[in-house]
Amino acid sequence: MMPTLFRRPMPFLLAALVCSVFGTNLCTAAEKVLTAAAYAADITPLKFPVSSNGQMQDRMVSRVHDPLHARCLVLDDGKSRIAIIVSDSCMIPREVIDATKAKIEKLAGIPVNQILISATHTHTAVSLAGVFLSEPAPGYAEFYSDRVAEGVAQAIKQLAPARIGWGAAKNPTQVFNRRWKLKSGAVGNDPFGGVTDRARMNPGYGNPDVTEPAGPIDPDVSIVAVQTTTGQPIAVLANYSLHYVGSGVPGDSLSADYFAAFADRMTQLLHATDVKPAFVGIMSNGTSGDINNVNYSLPKSPMPPAEGQYKVVADSVARTAFDVYEKLEFHNWVPLSVREQELELKVRKPTPEELTKAEALIAAAPGGKLTTAPQIYARESVLIHKFPDTVKLRLQAIRIGKLGIAAIPCEVFAEIGLAIKQHRAPAPTFTIELANGYNGYLPTPEQHALGGYETWRARSSYLEVGASVKIQAVIDELLKDGAK
Repeated sequence: MMPTLFRRPMPFLLAALVCSVFGTNLCTAAEKVLTAAAYAADITPLKFPVSSNGQMQDRMVSRVHDPLHARCLVLDDGKSRIAIIVSDSCMIPREVIDATKAKIEKLAGIPVNQILISATHTHTAVSLAGVFLSEPAPGYAEFYSDRVAEGVAQAIKQLAPARIGWGAAKNPTQVFNRRWKLKSGAVGNDPFGGVTDRARMNPGYGNPDVTEPAGPIDPDVSIVAVQTTTGQPIAVLANYSLHYVGSGVPGDSLSADYFAAFADRMTQLLHATDVKPAFVGIMSNGTSGDINNVNYSLPKSPMPPAEGQYKVVADSVARTAFDVYEKLEFHNWVPLSVREQELELKVRKPTPEELTKAEALIAAAPGGKLTTAPQIYARESVLIHKFPDTVKLRLQAIRIGKLGIAAIPCEVFAEIGLAIKQHRAPAPTFTIELANGYNGYLPTPEQHALGGYETWRARSSYLEVGASVKIQAVIDELLKDGAK
């Protein structure tokens, strides 16, 4: 076997030669080499039918429209090695993510606190979390964890000297705030019998009861691009604040939605179809808890394209990302760091009276079948009652040179992501949501006051009203230069 020294990349040999001839004071920069690799691990289930969540009712799917992947990016600055994994999943509970990270550490040697795992939030993936009437698909969590760990290990085998760049551009054409304010006098019903909501999700085209969107959008398409030292594309990690698209995918099928279509389109634009190792495009979800792809300011619904709306969105966002890529400044080395902090937050629980009412609703359901929103939310209330009084969230910040990446385990409202970016400006920043766990929607206190679907108490929305303020304060601290 070749001695260890000669199996290392050539830049290390050059650095060693410089040091021996000119002394250690002149060789510090020459020693710094960034290595990178990417790999797309197939996480498509092998057995059907399988549960697919993302709707109120559970959906059992029997076929694959397009495969699901966990797209793995590994970066190493010589001191720190980090892994960023973006999975074609709707949401992933913390216990599954923690188990996956432990397998990665055991198989690939990356410490658990140097790993970020997030879900794209495609609504046509396999159920990993229990939400509404969907419960985790039996056996899939272990299968998922194994495949992801193997994917990271494969990426590590491909590590090679690389250079990296990042940037962003705006594309406001594919994102719209889905929450609309109700006119004075319009009735805002909730599934608990209340009529105090002042905002409505997805109100429909030309709805006379609404006035304006209840919040902003974040139009940024942010990217981190990695290529070999000769310019061959390795990976592009993108970030866009769009909930998902869905249109164009059959209801009985699994699909990675626009997130995978973006990856395919990015591969085409970069002429990277045949590169070895394979190029990996990655689209992560930004802060899209109140954002979708439907423009309800229009008087009526536009005709969907024959090839599927998700492909139209993917093409538009990929073109923006490609324009950013073309203008990037690439760096041969940058420092990498990951910082984490646990935050304990209160759980919004039903009162004894609300719990009694919920139990009665469930008991009265014909044949025990829950079909209405009040019945489904009654079940959620019973399940939330069994939660602990507080939960711990893992918050994380990754630094890649001057770039900051926040990771939050919630469906984060766009205005929170904008505030995180503004707090760190002019340094570039973006947020990956649904990362390192799943703790439901994250509205601001002001959005909680407006009510609406995203605030209704359920396993999809249960954190204390002030959670966003506390989370943002921790993220801002973690992203600071020199923070511990």
